[in-house]
Amino acid sequence: MRSFRRLLVLTGGMALVGAVCPPANAQINSSLGTVVLNATVTESLSVTVTGGATVNFTLAANTAANAGSTTSTIQTAWVVRPGRTRISLWAWVPNGAAALTDGAGDNIPASAVTAAAAGFGSAGGALNTVASGGAGVPAFITPAAAAGVQIGQIHVTGANRASNATTTLTWNIDTTVVPQLPAATYTGTVNIQAQATP
Repeated sequence: MRSFRRLLVLTGGMALVGAVCPPANAQINSSLGTVVLNATVTESLSVTVTGGATVNFTLAANTAANAGSTTSTIQTAWVVRPGRTRISLWAWVPNGAAALTDGAGDNIPASAVTAAAAGFGSAGGALNTVASGGAGVPAFITPAAAAGVQIGQIHVTGANRASNATTTLTWNIDTTVVPQLPAATYTGTVNIQAQATP
């Protein structure tokens, strides 16, 4: 009888286990859905004058050193594609014979105006260092009377394709270039522009 009870308990326990455990079912997966991701980084090159957008001079006649009232700070930023090898920065005027004028025919030529550059790989110089159409001169330095100077340059590598640089310009006007410059107020605009090559 004891064996019979044990058999009953064992059979009842197995029936209970069979009733509690659900039957095993295989998993089912859905079909494959896809999402296409497209991303574009646009090539860009910008120049911003962040300080010293207006520079004043008190000129002494027939004097080489007539410093500007402040320096100019130029921020150049770029994001370029692979294959670009150089970013260059230029200061230029549309008329090399009259970088500044009094409007009455008296002019201060680009050869008398110097932009000494620091911080971006070029020393700068007189605004007539290059002439429009010259070898290696960017096409944006126009018209034919235009003149300028390179004030910055950096070689582009894989490590600086998206970067920026700051250039500080120290200005001077040499009035010995125009020893008979009459007393007047002279104004002019210097363009600052960058180029990525090739």
